[in-house]
Amino acid sequence: MSSKNLHVVPRESGWAVRREGASRVSSTHDTQDAAGRAARQTAIREGGETFIHRPTGEIRDRNSYGNDSFPPRG
Repeated sequence: MSSKNLHVVPRESGWAVRREGASRVSSTHDTQDAAGRAARQTAIREGGETFIHRPTGEIRDRNSYGNDSFPPRG
């Protein structure tokens, strides 16, 4: 089973969406914003989570689209 976690990561020429654990990217984009929108659409459809990385590789933002508990725990 493939992971529902999608990472928006920097590439030499733009940004890419990569499924967690995959060696290849799912899609490439000119901007981080475009890659983030593509990852978000897939995460919403699959009930997954997106991780937006900085150009340095650090995670700067994370959003879940699916199995959140309501009301939130803690």
